[in-house]
Amino acid sequence: MPKKGKKGRGGRGKSHGKKQKKPDVDILSPAAMLNLYYIAHNAADCLYLRGFRWPGAPKGKKGKSKT
Repeated sequence: MPKKGKKGRGGRGKSHGKKQKKPDVDILSPAAMLNLYYIAHNAADCLYLRGFRWPGAPKGKKGKSKT
């Protein structure tokens, strides 16, 4: 008879010892600016996408909802 136990654990839990540090990213690098050129439509959109939001900014994703 198989033993009953917790399923899905597999010993792959998150390690609590060290936090992984996010790499420093230069948002003004040429590659980032080229990407921004294609995704932003104006200056306000550019700032919003880079994380500089203003009070009262719309929350949520842009685009059509799948219904």
